[in-house]
Amino acid sequence: MPIPLVNSIASWFLKKRFHQIELFLKYPNEVQNELLFQLLSAAKDTEIGKAYDFDSISNYQTFCERIPISSYEDCQDMIERSRRGEQNIFWPHPIKWFAKSSGTTNAKSKFIPVSTESLEDCHYAASKDLLCMYLNNNEDSQLFTGKSLRLGGSKELYKENGTVFGDLSAILIDNMPFWAEFSSTPSSKVSLMSDWEIKMKAIVEETRNENVTSLAGVPSWMLVLLNNVLDATGKDNLFDIWPNLEVYFHGGVSFVPYVDQYKAILPKPHFKYYEIYNASEGFFAIQDQNNSSELLLMLDYGIFYEFIPMDTYGTPQQKVIPLNDVVVGKNYAVIITTNAGLWRYKIGDTIRFTSINPYRIKVSGRTKHHINAFGEELIIENAEDALRDVCSTTNAEIVDYTAAPIFMNGKDKGSHEWLIEFKKPPQDLHTFNTLLDTKLKSLNSDYEAKRHNNMTLNMPTVHVARERLFYDWLKQHDKLGGQHKIPRLSNSREYIDELLSLNFSS
Repeated sequence: MPIPLVNSIASWFLKKRFHQIELFLKYPNEVQNELLFQLLSAAKDTEIGKAYDFDSISNYQTFCERIPISSYEDCQDMIERSRRGEQNIFWPHPIKWFAKSSGTTNAKSKFIPVSTESLEDCHYAASKDLLCMYLNNNEDSQLFTGKSLRLGGSKELYKENGTVFGDLSAILIDNMPFWAEFSSTPSSKVSLMSDWEIKMKAIVEETRNENVTSLAGVPSWMLVLLNNVLDATGKDNLFDIWPNLEVYFHGGVSFVPYVDQYKAILPKPHFKYYEIYNASEGFFAIQDQNNSSELLLMLDYGIFYEFIPMDTYGTPQQKVIPLNDVVVGKNYAVIITTNAGLWRYKIGDTIRFTSINPYRIKVSGRTKHHINAFGEELIIENAEDALRDVCSTTNAEIVDYTAAPIFMNGKDKGSHEWLIEFKKPPQDLHTFNTLLDTKLKSLNSDYEAKRHNNMTLNMPTVHVARERLFYDWLKQHDKLGGQHKIPRLSNSREYIDELLSLNFSS
């Protein structure tokens, strides 16, 4: 298809879609409220709809009183029945696909239902919106003159009882319209290879001679791929390989620890970075401005949002609030009701609103992945911001890290223990450790209070991880590639003890 025609079609779609986006920007709470009742009406004759009498729910208050907040464990039995081919349990239309949630390295897999509606009206709609927003902000873009290098899941799809499960990215690739194959690289055949290390070599060979204009994937794994491309071609930066490369669409993990490494291999000052916030459960938010760290919460993808303030999360005082009650700067756990039949479901993420007109957010961490063993409430956002600042000061670069508490033992006070794999280590680890501690105190008043005069917490301990430690650990757990992530912070020592053992035994 000629490029001018592609741009004309994109421009037409852009104008049409922006009218719809303006609607939820202007009337966010009305759009969300209408959506809630559309979901209730759609599912009123399902098993769960009859159990909670969806048909008689006429306001948000009744919705809250009648339907409990749920975790995966609460709805696992229903999902397993659906996976065996039973229908009309929690959504009226048959659920064919289930996204095997990679999350972090939990041994137990989750199978998140993916309906036709969530595929079309959420995941694919978001992909189009992302391009719309990017093109609207960059009218001279030449995105469609080349291909998008996408790095998705490393597992193939598996069929059972007439249903299909696998990585969400594999499901999306398998259901893509035929024309999307022509604008993407590598081919679907390579993208769906199951052996991550063989797949990486195949991607390098297939993409190195393409005209790549954009990148899309998780920052940690994309960096591995891009460094492999540089090694294979003997080039110093990616523009020597793909001169028309103009944007990287990223999500899945925080970009903060990796930004300097990307800038080193993508040295053009006008290269763009666009962040997305999606998960197996849905596509939630998109960066809608150039050079921004805020994401616009998308309110018309078939997802109704609720939030739990993290200062009451998991306590008897826990309170669930709708979108119109959130405030800027507070940390919230996210609760969703979706067009795939998840009802008041805890996705495990935490966000912070940066604006409420429009509703823009930053992802701040995970409800389970923080350290609060001593009341310090250290979240991933604190850790990433501190590490980036200290790396900049000490001229260091990080590959990956994890941290956990050292619990009090007798008269010994507690502390935090960090295991960091450096691409470029600091000259003095003690200085790095001191600066890290100081920065965390400046970012988190609870941490500062516990560290004051070593009242509760002693100085943290930082260990240097050997090369490829985290890679080897993920490989040992059969979790290479795709959406798999290292658990950055943990309230237990489960992960760090295993990693330390592997670090010192190798």
